[in-house]
Amino acid sequence: MTRVHNLYWEAAQKLSRQKLVVICLGIIAVYILVAVLGGFNVLPDYQTRVGAQYEAPSLELAKLLGTDLFGRSVLYKILAGTKTAMLIGVLVTSISVPIGVILGALAGYYGGLVDVGIVWLYTVISSVPYILMVIAISYVIGKGLVAICLAMGLLGWVGLCRLIRSEVLKTRNLEYVAAAKVIGANDLQIIFSHILPNVIHLAIISASLQILGAIKSEVILTYIGVGIQDGASWGAMISDATGELVQGIWWPLAGVVLVMFLLIYSLNVVSDALRDALDPKLRGTTEVAEGDAQFEAQEAAVQKA
Repeated sequence: MTRVHNLYWEAAQKLSRQKLVVICLGIIAVYILVAVLGGFNVLPDYQTRVGAQYEAPSLELAKLLGTDLFGRSVLYKILAGTKTAMLIGVLVTSISVPIGVILGALAGYYGGLVDVGIVWLYTVISSVPYILMVIAISYVIGKGLVAICLAMGLLGWVGLCRLIRSEVLKTRNLEYVAAAKVIGANDLQIIFSHILPNVIHLAIISASLQILGAIKSEVILTYIGVGIQDGASWGAMISDATGELVQGIWWPLAGVVLVMFLLIYSLNVVSDALRDALDPKLRGTTEVAEGDAQFEAQEAAVQKA
């Protein structure tokens, strides 16, 4: 466990030295703050009329991104949509990541019929296009936020399950697992106390990607009319803005695209940085490269001397 803790501490230090990653983490923190404030109903009401129809952006806070057809603030609508997007990302990740980790660990550790059953299940799920499956499940459960989160959460665990299964297959026969069996540890203790702590970095990386995928999927589903029906949503704003753009009303679309770009870009940067910092294979490659560079520098210094 100490080695695992040291791994995360070293990863945190490595991330803190990358300015772009720190900036992106700050941007994500702002989005999370907006979502929390929205959960406590602290954000301004986006349904309140703040001006005339389709006012262009101005320096006034409520009209910073202009107004919509009904004179409502585009900025306030985007903030409310941020709450919806972050809520969906967190809920979907909270459902899919535990399922993927548990099923992958069970399949990799036990093998046999357990492995065959789980592999068959995720093969069937992955054989059908993701969006079509989400639409089908949401129609069965009912449209809305809960249905979308359940549908995406129940389908989004497949990739992580495969990764965890392959890693557990590699580690289940290692010496420390055999030692745990010798001292009397049961299967659950071995899986959750000895194996998973050494592969949990995959779940951390996957969680950041799951949030990103859930947000993009919600926007697509809402845009085509099967996503969020009540409340603010970036997908609904994009759907409304497509007709407005023809009339020269560009600011609603520009505003929502900008906030989506910042969030998606930040999540991508952080995901890549987490992978580089936590993946043992990449860490090993980086450490070897750094070691070679230091050796060459020392050799050059000796030759000069």
